Amino acid sequence: MKKVAILATNGFEESELKSPLEAMKKEGFEVHIVSEKSGSIKAWDEDHWSEDYKVDKTLSEVTAKDYNALVLPGGVLNPDTLRRNEDALVFIRDFFKQKKPVGAICHAPQLLISADVVEGRTMTSFSSIKKDLENAGALWVDKEVVVDEALVTSRNPDDLPAFNAKVIEEINEGKHDLQHA
Repeated sequence: MKKVAILATNGFEESELKSPLEAMKKEGFEVHIVSEKSGSIKAWDEDHWSEDYKVDKTLSEVTAKDYNALVLPGGVLNPDTLRRNEDALVFIRDFFKQKKPVGAICHAPQLLISADVVEGRTMTSFSSIKKDLENAGALWVDKEVVVDEALVTSRNPDDLPAFNAKVIEEINEGKHDLQHA
């Protein structure tokens, strides 16, 4: 059975965690919500706080070796908090080093910038971080989903159906020799 980590903390955009989680579980994958601390994390839903989601594992309990793939939901607060956590950045970087699929949507590519894994990659994101990605060496394109050697990126919640389908496809394909950190 394929195992997938969804790395998130308080302030993740609810649909960007819930939709991939449901799609991957429907596919038969085992999915863990991984966070900085145990307990639960609070979702953000467009313009207000929303539900609490149970954390399955903490960063200190897992490594990239435990999973086949990583999914990074956006939201504004979530990546801004996680990008300051060196353990989170090491966890992310290790998926690239191990040539495993990584999906990042909306503002989540900010985490990839901080993990130093975007240079030379073709990506998309929420439009407000286009310049950040370009400054970090990525080629930014305005498409609902972009796949660059097992790195799947999308712009916003409207792109979730395409994002979920491509993430699942990449996970089913397995490791990608050209995926790199």
